[in-house]
Parts: sequence; C-alpha cells; structure tokens
Amino acid sequence: MTLLEHLRRMARNSLWSNDRLYRAVLALKPGEFEAVRTSFFPSIRETLNHVLAVDRLYLDFLTKGGLGAAAYDDFVPFGDAVHLAAAQADFDRRLVAFCDGLSEADLDRRVVTDRREDGLIPERIGDILGHVFLHDIHHRGQVHAMLSGTSVAPPQLDEFLLDYDLKLRKDEVERLNL
Repeated sequence: MTLLEHLRRMARNSLWSNDRLYRAVLALKPGEFEAVRTSFFPSIRETLNHVLAVDRLYLDFLTKGGLGAAAYDDFVPFGDAVHLAAAQADFDRRLVAFCDGLSEADLDRRVVTDRREDGLIPERIGDILGHVFLHDIHHRGQVHAMLSGTSVAPPQLDEFLLDYDLKLRKDEVERLNL
C-alpha cells in the first residue's frame, strides 16, 4: 500500500468515524450535548465545533482557498448537533474527494499555511493530512470519553482498517458508499 492509498483510507475512516460518533451524539437527551464536562474543551458541542473549525482551516490551506487563518477565526460555531453533524459530513465528503484527486507526487508538494504572527509557513500536503487525521482522532477520543457520562453509550471507532472488521461495519460502509 502506498502512503497516498493509506491517506485516502484515513479520509474514509474519518467519514465513517464521524458518522458513528454523530449518530451517538444525535441520540443524546436534551441538554447533554452542551452540558459542561471534564475535557480539553468543556462540552461535546464545543469539542465537535473545534474539530470542524480546524478541519475547514486545513482544507482551506490544502486547496489554496485563500482564507488563511480567517477560515478558523471567522468560524461560527453550531449550536445544535443536527446542523453540526451535517456540516461535518459535508466536510468529510470534501476531504475524501480532495484525497482522491491527489497523486503520489502531490504529497510532497508544499502549500502555504497561515500561522498569523508566526508568518506564512509552507508545509507538505502529506504532513498536513497526517496532522488533520491525528487531530480529529485525538478530539473524537475526547468526545468518546465524554459520551461515557451521558445516556448514550460511546460507539466503537476502531473497526475500520482491518479486513476482519468489515463484517462489523459492512452496513455502514455500504450506506456511506465507502
């Protein structure tokens, strides 16, 4: 497997993991989504909004969208899980399409990242994608832990890459057209 194929699989894993996580979040009782909890961000709502804001920032860098740091700074957080879930699913599909459009040579190509007072820093596309996937996994884990203190059990999020796991996710993979 090439690095490019791995990154494409990781983009699909993000779509699948977010779909699973948001299905749990959408089943929360009223008040649980925004309730104060112990974590890096103080609620499930704030954590998931942060994930989407950072996702949009990096996709802007990757696609040379021109917003720079404003892609994060101007992000308007979603107040409800329904609209946030839809926005994350839209982002996830865009990231899959971006990864599908890359060539192996693109992974070493540099794009400019806007680091505000630290300047404009060129970074490799492959490194940015790796960072995005790690960032999202990190914060999904926090939401997973926060769900443990709610009325909804946290979903399994580690049944995607292995052939053995296919039987555990087959219906979702087909529904998501992965």
